[in-house]
Amino acid sequence: MSTTINETGQYITFKLGNELFAINVAQVREVLELPQITKVPTAPGYMRGVVNVRGKAIPVIDLRLKFGLPSTPDTVNSRIVVLELELDGETTVVGGIADSVHEVIELEPGQINPPPRIAMRWRTELIQGMGKRGDEFIIILDINRVFVSAETALLETAAAEAPALPAA
Repeated sequence: MSTTINETGQYITFKLGNELFAINVAQVREVLELPQITKVPTAPGYMRGVVNVRGKAIPVIDLRLKFGLPSTPDTVNSRIVVLELELDGETTVVGGIADSVHEVIELEPGQINPPPRIAMRWRTELIQGMGKRGDEFIIILDINRVFVSAETALLETAAAEAPALPAA
């Protein structure tokens, strides 16, 4: 069951295809232009590889593939959203590639509805709520649930097995 949002929060918005998503800014470390991504041979298909962020290998997920969208070539607007997640009681840092990152917005609880139970393209357990701003809907992700514990081990293994990265 998703957590209900009952206080005003700040969210960073990004697009995957034509859909607008949001993640609570408290979980976002930074937004990066696409650097060189080092591939990891044993990684799942949605994992692009690892990037060097201040000397640490950070696993990078293609959010389009993670959500079952078709892969598209990166563009000048593609960004990596570096996230700090709480998974299995441990802090994990992971990057997610978005088609574009837009802005930080503030949403009040009255602007957020629970996700619809049926006819949703996205798995509702991954969605904290549906924000509304003007005529636009914003899918607010429960980003910790997007990365489940079984994947945490895969991400950590891939980062550990990654070849040594040159300093950026």
